[in-house]
Amino acid sequence: GIASVVAGHPLDTVKTRLQAGQGYGNTFKCVLTVYRNESLAGFFKGMSFPLASIGIYSSVVFGVFSSTQRFLGQLRHGDPAAAPSLTDMTLASIVAGVISVGIGTPVELVKTRLQMQTQPYIKDVNMKLNSTVPGSPVYQGPIHCLRTILQKEGIPGVYRGNVAMLLRDVPGYCAYFIPYAMFCDWITPHGSLSPNPFSIWVAGGVAGAVSWAVCTPMDVVKSRLQADGVYLNQYKGTLDCMLQSYQNEGLKVFCRGLLVNTVRGFPSSAAMFLGYELSLKAMKRCQSETSP
Repeated sequence: GIASVVAGHPLDTVKTRLQAGQGYGNTFKCVLTVYRNESLAGFFKGMSFPLASIGIYSSVVFGVFSSTQRFLGQLRHGDPAAAPSLTDMTLASIVAGVISVGIGTPVELVKTRLQMQTQPYIKDVNMKLNSTVPGSPVYQGPIHCLRTILQKEGIPGVYRGNVAMLLRDVPGYCAYFIPYAMFCDWITPHGSLSPNPFSIWVAGGVAGAVSWAVCTPMDVVKSRLQADGVYLNQYKGTLDCMLQSYQNEGLKVFCRGLLVNTVRGFPSSAAMFLGYELSLKAMKRCQSETSP
């Protein structure tokens, strides 16, 4: 999980600015704007909180996925170690996606707020503005951000965008775990008991790119909902955000950040799966060496 955050956060910042910000234009212009205004540090805004919590989040997601597969194997085939079918993987992915929202929403919210707090905006008389001067930092760090949201918006505020995240993560994890398993199996040499690190890296990268391409439309909605509230209070909910975005910018708005998401998805997910598989093998080796 830590490997995936470090590998993908700079492009995640660019993606968030493109989706929820204004005046950035295309990806290249966004990268230049962030660098000119905020230097290299601007690309790493909001990284500390995901970095601190990603271990728990990733272990829960991967653990739920694996445990659900074993449960379904026992239930359907009488053997928890039975090779999972496509149906088993789909159900396990859905369960992992649903569970991930409970942990992931507050993390994503804090990350997005910190990434967007220096975002300039175009003043609209119909929008309700907060007392904070737009363009100035609102939060001193992740803890201050979380505390401020709790004080002003309560628990519902911490889970702002959870419906959009659910609609993003359920299909997103289906397009994450299933392509990984299929592609990993396809490129693993015949006769090998387990895939080699290169196969894991490639399969994980492809799965990440496919998954982010699938869930980008709802990722746009999620980013806009969670960024809303730093300076403005524009959206009433997920459906209202979708309607306003469509009315103002057309269908193309839901493809914002698609290229960045797809490019970022490869190294981020490749690092995630490689770290997961190698850590698992190392722990199994330690257990086998220490067992009598």
